[in-house]
Amino acid sequence: MTGDEYAPVPPLKAGLGCRCPRCGRGRLYNGLLTIAPKCSECGLDYSPHDSGDGPAVFVMFILCALVIPFVFWLEFSVTPPYWVHVVIWPPVVLILAIVLLRPAKALLVALHYKNLRHKYDGGS
Repeated sequence: MTGDEYAPVPPLKAGLGCRCPRCGRGRLYNGLLTIAPKCSECGLDYSPHDSGDGPAVFVMFILCALVIPFVFWLEFSVTPPYWVHVVIWPPVVLILAIVLLRPAKALLVALHYKNLRHKYDGGS
């Protein structure tokens, strides 16, 4: 099947679901953040769809916007010793980064496919 035989999948749906950007059914990941070589459903080769460092940049901006207000709130309302910040915030940021990186990376792969579909589905 070529890309023309699949109904268009919205990039947001494919990205947040971590699914194939062509068919919307196949899994995008093999592991935690490792993209599979190809879709198990439609056979789309994922190798040209590289998200690069983009997801990490977006996740860092989002995490700063989410975490910094809580850091300030804790500091100014409770005024804990500095070691409390060192114990609390690194695990929070690490867990949130892992949770947000998967869909962010999948979303950028889906947007890359949507914008350059004609190159990878046999079009000109």
